[in-house]
Amino acid sequence: MNDRKPDYRIEQGGGVPWRDMGMVETHRPPERDVAITGVETMAIAGNFTWGIVKVETDAGVYGLGETFRAEAALDMADRMEVDLAGENPLDTNRLRELLEQRYTGTGRIGQAAFTAIETACYDIKGKLFGVPVYELLGGKYRDEITIYCDTHGGESLGEAGGRDPREVYTPESYARAAREVVDEGFEALKFDLDVPTHADYDEANRRMDNEAIEHKVRLVEAVRDEIGDDVDLGMDLHWNFTVETAIRLGKKLERFDLAWLEDPVPPEKTAAQRRVTRALDVPVLTGENLVTTAQFNTAAQEGTLDIAAPDVNKCGGLGEYVDIATVCDLYGVPVASHNISSPLGTVAGAHVSAAIPNFLCMEWHSRDVPWWNEMVERVDGSGPILDDGSIDLPEGPGLGVRLNRDVCEQHLVDGYDLIV
Repeated sequence: MNDRKPDYRIEQGGGVPWRDMGMVETHRPPERDVAITGVETMAIAGNFTWGIVKVETDAGVYGLGETFRAEAALDMADRMEVDLAGENPLDTNRLRELLEQRYTGTGRIGQAAFTAIETACYDIKGKLFGVPVYELLGGKYRDEITIYCDTHGGESLGEAGGRDPREVYTPESYARAAREVVDEGFEALKFDLDVPTHADYDEANRRMDNEAIEHKVRLVEAVRDEIGDDVDLGMDLHWNFTVETAIRLGKKLERFDLAWLEDPVPPEKTAAQRRVTRALDVPVLTGENLVTTAQFNTAAQEGTLDIAAPDVNKCGGLGEYVDIATVCDLYGVPVASHNISSPLGTVAGAHVSAAIPNFLCMEWHSRDVPWWNEMVERVDGSGPILDDGSIDLPEGPGLGVRLNRDVCEQHLVDGYDLIV
């Protein structure tokens, strides 16, 4: 007689666990029979908070990844340790699906945590096989990754706060900043164009009056006059405007041959986005708030974007990023990666950027962080990560970089311990 009592606990996520993607026992030769033993996290205070995740194994090899929305996503990554313990990090696709299944409904936070975990697993895989991550993603289309510099509003983000916008966001300041960035070696840059114009501007109705629109036109004109037409120039509106305002402004900017106009209307208003995209003879870029392949498929299918901007550290992982790029390529849509990462996440983005055909450029958002290049070191000691407006793809195993312990310790967020 079986006296065992039934287990009435409900599995995480609810319902009957009919499709369990876990697999702690696999048939592999000893050198590839590897198990995850732990997950550690820390946060670094850059111009954003950068969330770093370390995945440890019983093979004496660990991997690193970065997550967007650091504090919340790091907490979720910590909780994922129980799901990952004993799993083989080489199964990057299966582990991504396992986490998506067990953390259904966690949205952007979950996708950001998945990204860091999956990137760390790719780092482990590359180290174990002795190859760079881009080889694991299908090889490379390019050696050098073009970076575009986010030049903000022509001033340091910290210095611009608390000042009269009419004194800060001037054609002269935009032109001066553009010249500095181009002289630093960048062949592509972007400015914020949703900056304040005058004190009585009504931000609530999302509509610009004629004075505000003419102010934006003068900013763009000053930049083009300064750097010419050979430099790719994007303008970011940060989802702030109505359809009619975005179209009126976009029409006036068509003569400046912009590389793109970014996020003109709120991201959830897909019909509005489609109207703007169809009305303008300026490429419309959007996508940093889309985090799955399915979402990008819908956006491309509905014609809401001309250029896709998946974020390298919140779209679910390097494998998901390749899937997103593949879907976009089917619709003839190129990719310009959104990226506000530390150099660790940026290097991960560089590897996946090399492995997709329809890559244009990747964002760099840390001109205000003088120690950015020092936070990681190439394992082959070949020089800085970002140099002369581009990244030469690291050729070391895995991501090809290691964290600089001293720099991380100096900028560690309170409440976190060093994990390197």
